Amino acid sequence: MSGARMPEIPQEKLSEAQKKAVAELIAGPRGRIGGPFIPLLRSPETLTRVQKLGEHLRFNSVLPPRLSEFLILLVARTWTQGTEWHAHRGLALKGGLKPDIVEAIAEGRRPDAMAADEAALYDLYDELQRNRCVSDATYARLIAHFGEQGVIDAVAILGYYTLLAMVMNTTRVPVPAEAEHRLKPFPY
Repeated sequence: MSGARMPEIPQEKLSEAQKKAVAELIAGPRGRIGGPFIPLLRSPETLTRVQKLGEHLRFNSVLPPRLSEFLILLVARTWTQGTEWHAHRGLALKGGLKPDIVEAIAEGRRPDAMAADEAALYDLYDELQRNRCVSDATYARLIAHFGEQGVIDAVAILGYYTLLAMVMNTTRVPVPAEAEHRLKPFPY
């Protein structure tokens, strides 16, 4: 794939609504605009609403970073979304996800030796992807580990990062040049 379809908009060409959306995003915990937010800026109201949801899910979810980043990496692998992978691989490792789990995800396989909470989330992700629903057994394990709020946060993380992956794949957001760990496409 060549070039971003929706590159960064020069400051002098931003509408008032776009300037407001950028200022609000920058004032939050992200501190900058990049990645999927560059193309989302074409719809400033969508950007504002989407980034607020993401801000909550990334920084205030009841799931610890090890688990939320685990889910994000699963989505990045599913969509072969290199920018998302680049942004979250290091955060997953810093949050305590084991390197062999990260490597298994990169290779597109179920990780070995997952903790029970990781396995429950993997099964949630896998069942939603394959079956478009979740079995009673998996749901019971999720409730036991995370409670109802944790289940909703996990599903919301999967959905939110799927949206971002779809935006970035559609608009061809480039993987940063400094990315050391790039996802390889699956052979089809």
